[in-house]
Amino acid sequence: MSADVLWPKAIRNAVKTGPDREIVSAYPYRNACSTSVWARLIDGASTSITFAGYTNYFVWQEHPRLAERLSAKAAAGCRVRFLVGDPESEVTRRREEIEGVPLTVSTRIQITLDALRKIDTAGVEAKFSDGHIALSVFTFDDEMLVTPHLSSLLGHESPMLHLRRLGDDGLYDRFASHVAALWEEGRPITAA
Repeated sequence: MSADVLWPKAIRNAVKTGPDREIVSAYPYRNACSTSVWARLIDGASTSITFAGYTNYFVWQEHPRLAERLSAKAAAGCRVRFLVGDPESEVTRRREEIEGVPLTVSTRIQITLDALRKIDTAGVEAKFSDGHIALSVFTFDDEMLVTPHLSSLLGHESPMLHLRRLGDDGLYDRFASHVAALWEEGRPITAA
């Protein structure tokens, strides 16, 4: 039977049946997503958490005791990963010129690196990558927050999608594959 027979137009208009069914929510700005959504995703994840934002700066500011929470996750067997930009790279320098704000990209990265140094567990991994300067992907088991960065705007000014994995090769898998490739190519972060 065809999809039109199984899913008449009235039902297709009310129920997502295509690839967009993995979209839980869409936000015109990243900071339009409440911190309670982020907290639910962080605290609810049990197998893997990945922060693949270029600076990841804001998560430390918006989530109390994040280091302790992530350490506990890692100790319980959850894989916790951070993919951050290299504060010394040419990509970072160029982005600082574009943004032109006092709290520079390299400073925001250093705040994340400092927070990561204070986490006392081997279960939290971190690597440098410059390949995600225009796209932040945050994964929490089978849910994900994705921010495509617009032009000269800061991350919080760009839109964000909340995705939930529902099948193979959907939106979630496409973004997850991108992050996996960046992780494989990433450079280890050495203690400073």
